[in-house]
Order: sequence, then structure tokens, then C-alpha cells
Amino acid sequence: MEKNTSEFRMGLIDAIPICLGYLAVSFAFGIQASEAGLSVFQASVMSLSNVTSAGQFSSLDLIVTNATFAEMALLQLVVNIRYMLMSTALSQKLSPKVGTIHRFLIAYGVTDEIFALSVTRKGKLNPAYSYGLIICSVFGWVLGTFLGAFAGAIMPHRLISALGLAIYGMFLAIVIPDARESVPIMMVVIGAMAMSTIFTYAPVLKNISSGFRIIIVTIVIAGLAAVLAPKIDEETADA
Repeated sequence: MEKNTSEFRMGLIDAIPICLGYLAVSFAFGIQASEAGLSVFQASVMSLSNVTSAGQFSSLDLIVTNATFAEMALLQLVVNIRYMLMSTALSQKLSPKVGTIHRFLIAYGVTDEIFALSVTRKGKLNPAYSYGLIICSVFGWVLGTFLGAFAGAIMPHRLISALGLAIYGMFLAIVIPDARESVPIMMVVIGAMAMSTIFTYAPVLKNISSGFRIIIVTIVIAGLAAVLAPKIDEETADA
């Protein structure tokens, strides 16, 4: 019991930087969710139940255009499929004695940042540590969404639109540094932009809904990148 408490507390402490980062990003999401017509409660529940920035941001256009449930589900599968792979990999760090319920609860909170902290943890992963990470991180994600959506509900529309641009600046800040250091990543970014532009303005392709555009562009560009510029395993490269 004492060990679990210590692990839980350690998870809470380690997740503080993630919590603060999520607070800023989810505030921008809350602003955009409010602009898309979601209430403060709806936006907050969406963040609590999804915990995925890319999936939530990409779904807002589908909500605005009244997309079908099938389209929404397929988009989320494509955008968030990496979490299934992360959860599978993370399960190898759990003791065989860890039950199914604990595994499901840990999988709920798997994000890029939480996975990075969990997978680098020495030894077996204690579920209590994971719960500390998840509770602190999800708290920041939901709180930021609540504050952003609340601010969006009471601020003038022009100011909401201006603040909505913050998310594009955030994505640029994430993508540009990696693109400058890696030619394959730069090609992926340019390819995705070019293909998205074609789907936006081409006579027939522009009639495809925004959700399916994202799905098609993601699959095509990611598939080409995997074939043309596969990531070489470090151990293989050193051999």
C-alpha cells in the first residue's frame, strides 16, 4: 500500500509539466470548440472522454458540417491508431499479475507524452504510477478546455476568431523545427499541404467532405513516407 502511494505521488509530480502544456493547448481547443457551437459542458466532456488533441481538433469540422457517425469514427481510427500501438507496447511493461480493468484504465490515458514517461520508467510499470500521470495530465487537459470554452462563450466573436489562430501557431511551432532537421519530415509536410490544396480546389475532389479528405491525405502521405523513407532502427544501423 505504501509503495503504491509513493508511486502514485511520483506520477503526479512527473506529470506536472505535461499538465501545464495540456492546459495551454486545450485552452485553444476550448476556444475553437466554442466557435464550432459546442457548449462548455459538451467541450469539457469531449476532452474528458477523448484526451487526444489531433482527434478532437480534426473532429470539430465534422461536427460543424454534420458529418455521419461512420465518418467520425473512421477519422478517429486513422488519427488515433498510434495509441493502440502505444498501449500494446506499454502492456509489455506491466506485470502479468496486473488485471484487465487496470490495463483498460491505463490505456484510456495513453498519450504521446504519458507514453514517453511510462516507457522510459525503469523496471515494471506500477499502475499507481500510471494513474498519477493520467489524473494530473487529464486534469490539465479538461481544465484548459473548460476555461477556453467558457471564455469563448462570453467573449466577442471577433476576439474568439483571433484567439482561434493560436492553434495554427502551435502546430507550426511543433512541425517546423522537426521539418528543418529532417528531409523526410519536410517532404511529408509539403506533400500533405500540396495534397490538401488539391482536395480543396480540384473540381471533383473538392466535393469530398473534410473528414474523408483528412483520412485520405493521412493514409496516402503516411503510406508513401513509410515506403520511401522508412525509419532505420538504431540497432540495425549500428550493426
